[in-house]
Amino acid sequence: MASNPRRGRRKTGPSIEDVARLAGVSAQTVSRVSTGADPVREETRARVLDAMDQLGYSPNRAARALRNGSFGTIGVVAHRFERTGEALTTEAVVEAAEAQDLSVTLLNVARPVESQWRDAVFRLSHQAIDALVIIRAEQVAPETLALPASLAVAVSDSRLIGHYPAVVSDQGQGTRDAMRHLLGLGHRTVHHLAGPADSEPALVRAATWRRSLEEQGLVVPALWQGDWTARSGYQLGQQLAREQSITAVYCANDEMAFGLIRALHEQGLRVPQDVSVLGFDDIALSGYSSPPLTTVKQDFHQIGHELVRLVLDQLRSRVSGRARVTVPTELIVRETTAPPGR
Repeated sequence: MASNPRRGRRKTGPSIEDVARLAGVSAQTVSRVSTGADPVREETRARVLDAMDQLGYSPNRAARALRNGSFGTIGVVAHRFERTGEALTTEAVVEAAEAQDLSVTLLNVARPVESQWRDAVFRLSHQAIDALVIIRAEQVAPETLALPASLAVAVSDSRLIGHYPAVVSDQGQGTRDAMRHLLGLGHRTVHHLAGPADSEPALVRAATWRRSLEEQGLVVPALWQGDWTARSGYQLGQQLAREQSITAVYCANDEMAFGLIRALHEQGLRVPQDVSVLGFDDIALSGYSSPPLTTVKQDFHQIGHELVRLVLDQLRSRVSGRARVTVPTELIVRETTAPPGR
């Protein structure tokens, strides 16, 4: 009697049909949730993701890995890829991946809430990727992420630092250098235009600014909180310009610094003769603004390359554990800072 070639073949893992059966949906719906190509009702998507998690189902991972040994792809997830830090870090990740003959899959988190981060990370980690890079997941707690234990992961500035291998910019040293520069010019205090309260880098910069003034026994002015945009710098700058004591402002990023400079100019205040302005990031425009901006340079190129190195180390069995790489910053002195003039 002819033998059935399928008889006795051991099932290597749950199938798409198993997920569909548990979730009470069609296999086509499971495929749509896996790829994210077509919209699915929120309650249906939640059932499918829960079924995948219960069964340990990873779409196409087993078959492709057996065939090729790896997928040759790194996943990158972030909120607002167009924002300066995210864009420059992602550009460097893509460059470093291409140098290793790897491709990159990007997934944007539409709204920066924990459920959106959780779903995005889960969906991307269960697709055909070898490693996952998470950029500034500031609203997500590590205990809420369901990442496969075998997945190589690296994170940049976020609440996930300490739980996964991480790359961070030396925010504290950059701020100390900025404050030392401004106070060394003779300013008796420095106002701070901070980033949003849900940003870890912004919180570190604000805390270091405050500590730098307190250690010198200087007055700590009220903190002004923006949202990283030039518009917020401009709007807050209109109010800051009315402060008679203002002679120096440390801005948490360059874009807010540009907005502030415009507001000061419109109020008849000169930079740096009346007010010194110092930014953070050293984006390309900083050296070509009028006047050129004094700022703290973040090396986004190195940050992106280190993120790729960390996940490759894990893939090549050089275990990274909870490694933390700190990338140094550099103060770039240009023409928006000077001794107090009013």
